[in-house]
Amino acid sequence: MAEQTIDGRVYPIGIQSFQKIIQEGYTYVDKTFFVAKLVKEGQYIFLSRPRRFGKSLLLSTIHAYFEGHRELFKGLAIDSLDMDWTPRPVLHFDFNNGKYDQPHGLEEKLKEHLDQYETIYGLSYDTSINIVTRFERLIRGVHNKTGKKVVILVDEYDKPLLNLEEDSELYEKRQNMLKGFFSNLKSLDDYIEFGMLTGVARFSKVSIFSDLNNLNDISMYEQFQEICGWTEEELTSNFSTGIAELARKRHETPEQTVRELRNYYDGYLFSEEGTRMYNPYSVMKALYSKIIKPYWFESGTPTFIAKRIKKSGINLQSLDGQTQTYSRLIAVGTNNITALMFQTGYLTISSYDFRRQRYTLCFPNREVEVGFAENLLPLYIPSTEKADSPFNVERFKDDLFDGEPESFMERLEAIFKSLPGEDHQESTYRAITYLLCVLSGTEAIPERHSYKGRSDLEVLTHDYVYLFEFKYNKSLQEAMEQIYSRDYAGRYGKDNRKIYLIGANYVEKKDERKLEYRIEELTR
Repeated sequence: MAEQTIDGRVYPIGIQSFQKIIQEGYTYVDKTFFVAKLVKEGQYIFLSRPRRFGKSLLLSTIHAYFEGHRELFKGLAIDSLDMDWTPRPVLHFDFNNGKYDQPHGLEEKLKEHLDQYETIYGLSYDTSINIVTRFERLIRGVHNKTGKKVVILVDEYDKPLLNLEEDSELYEKRQNMLKGFFSNLKSLDDYIEFGMLTGVARFSKVSIFSDLNNLNDISMYEQFQEICGWTEEELTSNFSTGIAELARKRHETPEQTVRELRNYYDGYLFSEEGTRMYNPYSVMKALYSKIIKPYWFESGTPTFIAKRIKKSGINLQSLDGQTQTYSRLIAVGTNNITALMFQTGYLTISSYDFRRQRYTLCFPNREVEVGFAENLLPLYIPSTEKADSPFNVERFKDDLFDGEPESFMERLEAIFKSLPGEDHQESTYRAITYLLCVLSGTEAIPERHSYKGRSDLEVLTHDYVYLFEFKYNKSLQEAMEQIYSRDYAGRYGKDNRKIYLIGANYVEKKDERKLEYRIEELTR
């Protein structure tokens, strides 16, 4: 999928083959300096990056290097470096595509790869033996047949596990299968020249590769911060024509367009310091379609994350701005929702306190925040997906942008009364309110700190400011008094927008569920 641009360049949307990109004239953002650094400095590497960030293309580039295809690298950074271009045998295991919803999906995928390489190298083994032994014999056999050490590349190692519950029997079975399979990377060290594994999350890394203590996780190394994704310099230097075309379509300057691209697709930081990175897939989709909107979630949503977030009852408003230590960010186990969201790209590093050794996290950009809300809200309110529903997000959007807080709160109360079941957590009500405001296209700022306290939610549009204070089974008067006593409106003293103060009390008792609220327009 690509579009010809004025300067003759084409966008490699969805293309993960380095060879295809080079040979067919697609635009390639040169990452070969990092390839050279990897193959010279390490033997066993692990890299975690979010979906659609270029991990598969990186492994394809490494694959082409080790097979000695120097002609593909002409004019790229690696071409001028002192490298060994002798071809080596490469075993490339790609877990992107598999029938992992089937009980034997992982086993069939592994056998498929083993069959392929046994055929390529003319090796004949008893296919009835277990896959761990087959892999061991394959590595030894390829080494003996070629006289060279083997290169092993594994793409998206965790894909067979991502949509499974950790306490399920199938999860444990697959985890043990992968652990046994990849244990060969250590026991056959003398036969292997280089090995690299990539994945979305590190949550299962330790349990699967507990025997692989020689695996170097470079995911949060500053020197590899730019190995996947694009810097803004890479974006503007490689796609200046596409940016200019998009700017003309939007009736704005290229500089204004870059600011909006930055707002939507930039912001990923994978180390304590460094350059923030763009999501390359989403940027190319925006340049191709000439429309800036969320694309990351269109390419396949990991629904397990949304389900676990809702199940956890976590306060969504606390996600943006919370702090974590390094050990918590790479913690094993999906019960750590914050770590899981960081590893999968829903949250990124906002800043790092070197003295306290703590990371502050945030949503990386508008695309992730909106896409996150779009996929989570239907789990709370299924009816919001229906266009003719009174709870449709567009109606809430109109209320906020038209300065109709009364209508907004009436719709919100109707949603709460319609929720199935009883005894909902306070986090459910807060989450629904926050998600609706995010999806309405407003600037929704949860738990904003001020010199006197912290507001629950501030919602900003071009013409209006809405300041919310929420209570649960308490007092509406208490909510309003807190808005005034902590001077939530103080920061907007010189703001020309109309300001509404909204106190809300979620009431849920045995035979009653309602939303009490009071709206006051700030007079100045």
